[in-house]
Amino acid sequence: MGLSIDEQKAVERFKTDVVEPSMSKLVILDFHAEWCGPCKALAPMLEKVAAEYADKGVVLKKVDVDAEKFIAAQFQVQSIPTVYAMFQGQPVADLTNARSESQLKQTLDQILAQLPVDGGGDNGAAGGQQQQQDVSQFVTMAEQVLAEGDAERAAGVFGQVVQMAPDNAAAHAGLVRALVQAGHAEQAQAALSAAEANPAVAADPQIEQAKTALELAGNKVDDRQLAALRQQAEGGDMQARYDYAEAAFAAGDRDAAADELLAMVETDREWNEGAARAKLLQMFEAVGLEDPWVVATRRRLSRLLFG
Repeated sequence: MGLSIDEQKAVERFKTDVVEPSMSKLVILDFHAEWCGPCKALAPMLEKVAAEYADKGVVLKKVDVDAEKFIAAQFQVQSIPTVYAMFQGQPVADLTNARSESQLKQTLDQILAQLPVDGGGDNGAAGGQQQQQDVSQFVTMAEQVLAEGDAERAAGVFGQVVQMAPDNAAAHAGLVRALVQAGHAEQAQAALSAAEANPAVAADPQIEQAKTALELAGNKVDDRQLAALRQQAEGGDMQARYDYAEAAFAAGDRDAAADELLAMVETDREWNEGAARAKLLQMFEAVGLEDPWVVATRRRLSRLLFG
């Protein structure tokens, strides 16, 4: 009544994203903003606890107060982070002051003991579908965190999902890739070995993608060696340029690696049976085809190849 079109759309989004899940689940509702330092500090703890409590019927939903000003106003959000527990469309507790993992868990335990929250513990199809949705939510969240460059935090979320859903290939693969990007090669190898030992996920293409990411990380050299490879590459020798691109990618400098390999394709796309293009495609697979860097670099490659 009396709402503008944008306000009506905001209400509909909130109904779909928050109110509907809260009809059977306990929703942790996190009001945050990209510029908010305390919000970013709190987020990993909320994600970790929500993942641990997913089988008890807890889900985490985030509202960006800049993007959803109308919704934030309806909740009279005065400062951020502001965190509420929602059930059946209504706030049932203010979780803002629960800033430690133990405090949040204690509060959630008290709430769950009093409300008929669906933990998804039955064997029915609906319960199984809801659990899959919860797992998918956390995998999507972790992928977003990884794409934003916070590999440590993404690894933490992926790790929680692996514990919660050990047969989820996306979570296993994501954990390996996040550990690789965070520079934890040994932990990534252990995570890959665990995935390959699980028959339910070992043959999944996403595990192969994670394996590729780990293999590419094996080309990492120290700063002195990287500088030496860069100097050799400047001489124009194709093999030296190729070696430098591999090392740059392993060091986390995707742009330098892509620039070198694209320049090689432009110079001689058939060199070593198209090795530069093949290496780029391998890098795309390792990072993930939906990653913004991959999308942009694929466009650059396409322009070179098909003009």
